[in-house]
Amino acid sequence: MKTTVRLLSRARLKPSLGLPPSLVKAIILAWAVSALTARPSQRAYSADLPSPAEAGYAKAGSDTSQSRTGEQTSPGISRTNLVQLYTSAWEGPRLPDGRPKVPDDIIQRMRSVSIEEAWAVLRNEGYHNQFEGNWKMIHSNAPIVGRALTAQYMPARPDVKKMIDNQGRAEGRIGASNSWPIDMLQKGDVYVADGFGKIIDGTLIGDNLGNSIFAKSGNGVVFDGSLRDLEGLEEIKGFNAFVRGWDPSFIQEMMLTGINVPIRIGRALCLPGDVVLAKREGVIFVPAHLAEKVVKNAEAIILRDRFGHQRLKEGKYTPGQIDGKWSNEIREDFFKWLEQNINELPVPKKVIQEILEKRTW
Repeated sequence: MKTTVRLLSRARLKPSLGLPPSLVKAIILAWAVSALTARPSQRAYSADLPSPAEAGYAKAGSDTSQSRTGEQTSPGISRTNLVQLYTSAWEGPRLPDGRPKVPDDIIQRMRSVSIEEAWAVLRNEGYHNQFEGNWKMIHSNAPIVGRALTAQYMPARPDVKKMIDNQGRAEGRIGASNSWPIDMLQKGDVYVADGFGKIIDGTLIGDNLGNSIFAKSGNGVVFDGSLRDLEGLEEIKGFNAFVRGWDPSFIQEMMLTGINVPIRIGRALCLPGDVVLAKREGVIFVPAHLAEKVVKNAEAIILRDRFGHQRLKEGKYTPGQIDGKWSNEIREDFFKWLEQNINELPVPKKVIQEILEKRTW
């Protein structure tokens, strides 16, 4: 505990870390408590991959166990709590693994959001590193939208890989480590993996694992890496993938070093539970706490553009009138237009009704 106090004291003396002092102290305290309470066999591993208790693989009679809710019952800082720390800006409900649970309604509505609309909102909020482009896709016109389950891969190092494989066997994990994140997928999840851009020998999945992914999540993948068995993957109806390339080789000289940790995808950062919006232009990772704002802003733009385009085609207003600040006359015309077209517009009726009630545009 004296060590913890000294570290916290140093955190106060080093504001140059670039983080709020309160967050620095929380991270140091979490690390210190985990280090002090964890068993020696857990300390090197629990920082990245879930411990046996957190992953649900604790055996009966062990001194570390898991409740039905997925919370660790022994002392220490659980993987779930670390995920919550990374995503502390989210104040809503969470999944059992700790990821933010953005409502299904917001996920569904996000499908109508363009990359540019989402990018503009995030940019205005100070999030400049959420987009990555230049992808290869199985289907270019099939967007992927869902909550991110993240995985981090690194070049293999024998001593570390042996430790990871041994720990996986002790936890009861089955198969090669590139299948472990798949075992954790839930409906609606998007499997997002940092494969450090490796293509040859960097094929994270083939058609067997692709079928498993879609059976569990009903969704696709975003890999900063590659795939194999393209023809087989194309046959999975509803499945899509955003990757760096295809290759007939199988995965080797790679190791899994983290599940549900912050990962780098090109020039973007993805956190567990971010809403993935993947379209032809590229992939944008929307922080969970900004997902609703992104959706509502995009829906407002959709309505405004629909109205503006129609009135310009009719010649009722000039481009300057539509693109500039609307007059009271145009605003009232817009509200009447919403009422007349409420059943045909690509925005939920409840959203339009809220606009009509407030009339604050």
